[in-house]
Amino acid sequence: MISAHWEARCATVSLSAAPETIHDFSGFSRELYDLQYPAQGAPDLTKRVVERLSAARITVETHPSRGLDHGAWVPLSVLFPQADIPVTQLSLAHNGSPTEHYQLGLALSSLRGEGVLIVASGAITHNFAWLDWRSQSEPLPKAQIFTDWVADRLAAQDLPALLNYRDAPYGAEAHPTEEHFLPLFIALGAAQGHAPTRYCPPFTYGSLAMDAYLWSGN
Repeated sequence: MISAHWEARCATVSLSAAPETIHDFSGFSRELYDLQYPAQGAPDLTKRVVERLSAARITVETHPSRGLDHGAWVPLSVLFPQADIPVTQLSLAHNGSPTEHYQLGLALSSLRGEGVLIVASGAITHNFAWLDWRSQSEPLPKAQIFTDWVADRLAAQDLPALLNYRDAPYGAEAHPTEEHFLPLFIALGAAQGHAPTRYCPPFTYGSLAMDAYLWSGN
């Protein structure tokens, strides 16, 4: 599991055998903080991840007890509501570029052939200045333009354009900081050139695009 909500000095993998459910948000109802996602950890998988990244000469560390932040356990609770699969979380590399995160995904791609599901959680747009908390109307045009650009470039497997997404129409504005877009590049690297299937739910608050992409090829 890769989430936009864990950045570390370098790529870091959790060794926790029983990762806690981290409620890393504020201002919501009590019921949300009561939710738990009691999945088992996967320390054996952590060791395999470290081996792959080390072999690719990517700096990697482990964390003895890191749990699952909401960028991890929220989508996992929808995918696997019984919390019946073991899971470990891998951080982003703080200040790492899209290319560096793509290379990280490449190094992990062989795990897919061993039955490991790689889930990358972020957002296609993530500019809170764009949000309209009461929006019931059509999405913000700038958000729609960038979201459709991403979809077109992914369908075309246009890696150079995606790696330079900040030069795309509204690319830099869609992501004032990069952490919510970087998980996509890990998924791209792990996908090894296969084209994804797109799932596009409605925009949230008029501009928050949470499109999901599934790479199913081996």
